[in-house]
Amino acid sequence: MGAGKLDRRVSFDEPSPGSDGQGGQEDGWAADRHSCWAGFRYLRGGETVIQARLAGTQVIVAKIRKNASAKAITNGWRMRDTREGVAYNVRSIIPSDDRAFYEITCESGVAI
Repeated sequence: MGAGKLDRRVSFDEPSPGSDGQGGQEDGWAADRHSCWAGFRYLRGGETVIQARLAGTQVIVAKIRKNASAKAITNGWRMRDTREGVAYNVRSIIPSDDRAFYEITCESGVAI
């Protein structure tokens, strides 16, 4: 199986707590921990996907090339489509069958 079209520019951000200015912690993001080209596959079937669509969310699988920088991405990070400006929660990361890519399941339209 080949790479397919890696035609979307994406950036991955790591959660990074910071000060809220009043002595507490505030959730934030360490931007651009990894940027690369990705191919998107929109999930359309299955009960979970249909429930997500009814709730106004979109589940996708983003395929990216595997490298040392991409290896750091974990659940809880966010992925941003830099052209469209859409942010996605990273739900799962699995290596492709040929181990040359990661297939990252992401969801938009939910709290990040």
